[in-house]
Amino acid sequence: MRLVASLILCAALTVSDVYPEGCSHCWLQNRSRSKRSIDFNDVLKLPAYRMPRDLKPISYQLEIHPSTKNGTFRGRVSILGVWPTEGSRIKLDAHEDLNITDVTVKCLNVNTTDTWEPADIARRQHNCQKSEYNIDLEQWFVPGRKCQLNITYTGNVTSSESAGIFMNSYLDTQAQEHTFIATHLRLNNARRLFPCIDEPEYKAMFELSIIRPVKMISRSNTPLNYTVEVPNDPTLMKDVFEKTPEMSTYQLAFMISDFESISPTRSVNPSETRKPLEIKVWGRREYLSTLSKVPNKIVTIVNYLQHYFNISIGLSKLDIVAMPMYTATKPSDNWGLMFFREGELSSPLVWNTAYELIYQWIGQRVTPFRWSDAQVNKALNSFLASKTTVDIDPNEMEGKWPMTLLYSLYYEFGKTFPFSRVAGIRHEAVSAKTELVFRMFNYTLGEEMFRKGVQRLIHESSKNRSFYANDIFAHLDTVRIQNNVTLPDDLTISSIAAPWIFRDRVPLVTVTRDYETGNITFTQSVYLREAAPPSNEKMSYQWDIPIVMINQDKLNFTELKTNFWLTKADSHITMKDTVDKNKFIIVNPEEIGMFPVNYDMCNWQMLSEFLQGPQRETIPVLTRAKLLHDAWNMAYAGNFCFEVAFNMTLFLKNETSHVVWEPFFTMIDHVGRRIQGSEGVYAKFEAYIFSLLQPLYKNQLGEIPQQNEPSWKVHMRGLAKNFLCRAGYVPCVNEAEEQYKKWMKDDEPDEGNPVANEFICPVFRWGTMEEWEFGLQRVINFPQKTIERKQSERTYLLKTLAGCPADKKKIERLLNVTILDKNSNFSDSDIHLVYSTLTGSATGYSTLFDFLVDHWDTVKQRFENKKHLWNGIVNSATSSFSTQEGFDMVSELYASKQREFDTADSLMDKVLQDIDQESKWNERNVPVIENWLKKHLGNKPSELLSYARQTTTVSPMAG
Repeated sequence: MRLVASLILCAALTVSDVYPEGCSHCWLQNRSRSKRSIDFNDVLKLPAYRMPRDLKPISYQLEIHPSTKNGTFRGRVSILGVWPTEGSRIKLDAHEDLNITDVTVKCLNVNTTDTWEPADIARRQHNCQKSEYNIDLEQWFVPGRKCQLNITYTGNVTSSESAGIFMNSYLDTQAQEHTFIATHLRLNNARRLFPCIDEPEYKAMFELSIIRPVKMISRSNTPLNYTVEVPNDPTLMKDVFEKTPEMSTYQLAFMISDFESISPTRSVNPSETRKPLEIKVWGRREYLSTLSKVPNKIVTIVNYLQHYFNISIGLSKLDIVAMPMYTATKPSDNWGLMFFREGELSSPLVWNTAYELIYQWIGQRVTPFRWSDAQVNKALNSFLASKTTVDIDPNEMEGKWPMTLLYSLYYEFGKTFPFSRVAGIRHEAVSAKTELVFRMFNYTLGEEMFRKGVQRLIHESSKNRSFYANDIFAHLDTVRIQNNVTLPDDLTISSIAAPWIFRDRVPLVTVTRDYETGNITFTQSVYLREAAPPSNEKMSYQWDIPIVMINQDKLNFTELKTNFWLTKADSHITMKDTVDKNKFIIVNPEEIGMFPVNYDMCNWQMLSEFLQGPQRETIPVLTRAKLLHDAWNMAYAGNFCFEVAFNMTLFLKNETSHVVWEPFFTMIDHVGRRIQGSEGVYAKFEAYIFSLLQPLYKNQLGEIPQQNEPSWKVHMRGLAKNFLCRAGYVPCVNEAEEQYKKWMKDDEPDEGNPVANEFICPVFRWGTMEEWEFGLQRVINFPQKTIERKQSERTYLLKTLAGCPADKKKIERLLNVTILDKNSNFSDSDIHLVYSTLTGSATGYSTLFDFLVDHWDTVKQRFENKKHLWNGIVNSATSSFSTQEGFDMVSELYASKQREFDTADSLMDKVLQDIDQESKWNERNVPVIENWLKKHLGNKPSELLSYARQTTTVSPMAG
């Protein structure tokens, strides 16, 4: 409210248009601050309007004198500009914090080349709401006339965030404080530093001068030109930096600090007749030893990128700073001067450093013309960073790319209504899709041709230092045509890319082989994992799809080429099958395109049998993972029965690659949630998964972590152990209880939690009521407003108390304490957390349903004046059932209490529709799953089921 009120009052003050001379500063200071990101997401926060500009800047001469004592700075800027059109108004961007004290304007005489004449100012206006500073001149100027603005002003140095011009400090080992000042001007924070035209297409040269203390140093985009003493003040020096090339205001950067630097022992390769790029890594003195390997890592990446782009960054030096107390959401990739968090820069990993360094070329040497073009910039850089990392250190990606991106998109776009729950991720998804489109073209055009397209983007854009979002696709098309690569139906790279990027769906390609006629048919449709939306308008989407196909006789994955395109114009193609009918085919190997593939049952069967055989590893891990993932998703979506999907898991008994196992954990979670209401089937399902994971955990991953083991192994061990512990793996539960006992024996258990989070859930799930009750008391007695204990610890305990137990009595106890007893230690948000967490397990939501039925009147009265809690508990208690029995129970409750649902009544139609849909899914799939599990498990009780029966009272899961 304070921010809104400030803006309203500030806008009211500017209605008069004219400020008294010398009082042009918007005197109402808005101190509200918010974090800024330099990534594309913040483009969404920028105002939709763009200010028309009558004066185009040519250069800025800027002098900044900051003071750490009072958190302010003094500034002077001289802006040389030219009138591209007729006009008399100069529009500048100037943050409300800037107090502009003096403005003069002079213009070049039309008859001379060196005579400047004063221009009279009619009025000046500082519009706070839009961060504008308007100067109206009495004269009218013609196109081509040059003018120079000289502005003196003061501003504020912030210490609350790493944005604009900011300062911070750190303590050395002697507890001495060291203060430093730096800038972070992306996206539109240059206006906090000086009046300017703060939009990326308005490029100019900068001559920067910094006044700093004698004992400190300053760095900027370009090398230091010279240093002079400040007259009458021996404590200050003035650093003057070399003039920059033309660049946008957001690219300007400087730092004043006492940091020290280290240099690489290797050199950057020369490029474009330039001397090798000079690289220095800066940080506080005590941290330099931690950064010792960073300079050479930077050289390795820069040499790779310089070779890939066939061009340098366009500057003679590059300073990279490990900045303490840096709070920006990601590194600041200013041209020639980059700021990282200390931990980010010191990391030995390649990807993050490469991603930021790529911006020195695409984003700094050449920039998006407007911020709306930044999305493609981000996606292209992300793809190139992944490619760079794979080429420099392939072990780092560990199969995460592109799987992590791709599979999450499959799940989201396969929903009935994508992004209906979290609309904000839509923009990240667009960027992720664009990155995967670049990967697709890198395969279909070939790496060298794609590289030439990227080089054209940089070289051609270097002429005016800007590019539009579509330029990269246009340059790829140019290179394609030059290399005589044809596309069907007059397709272009741009026309192919657009549907992939901008549609909230992905295609499904179905491949059907007719083994009698010898034909093979390819069909595209919209991929859905859930029921189709009521309107089929978007279900008619079609794409231009590259079909890459290999067969069992020629498993060559090193030279994958497009066999043909399945186009929008001809989305159903039948051709002669050239592969022996007893051999399988694989379409879209290595996830070249952003689409899953379904086959006929015979082809799936041949794939399953081959993967169980000794030649399994002739198919690369990413393709093995794809085959497994596609099979499960086809079954989940109802494209074929689950028997096929389960057959595809049999090879996991011998699978050693974490890349293949990774998507399996997601799928067992998805399927497990659908069938957990069917107790007998779910227990067998857990038993089968247990039979796969136990040997993986014990024999391949090892139960005891080893020193310096790869991060993928740590990650996989955690996933496997989490499932096994929840399923009742005896060694895991015993270990958890031993650790938990240490806490129970503590004389002051509320002073801290000595038990790692991984041990809490197994104890609450399989442990005694006494152990669970001890956890409940820790939540009730959790210390308030203490530095030593964070509230997030209490939240985690409360969630595990609700979400982990397999014993109905524990959940009933929690509901009694939080809702019926009106315990003052539990807030409304705690209550909401409890019942929303209970929807995660059949024991949880079925117990919550019974509780609501048994205590209907009491609960309704309890939440009489808290409709959000009433609506929430009704929804949580009814919406998670997935069987016909559950549908009948909820229907009966709704019929008997129909007039008493109050505000929750509007929820029930949707709840019953969803349960009906879920129950149909279960009716179709659960019998198939049960029969397959019986066939492969037999009647012999597994260690899991035996253990579960011995150690807990499993409540009936009513569905």
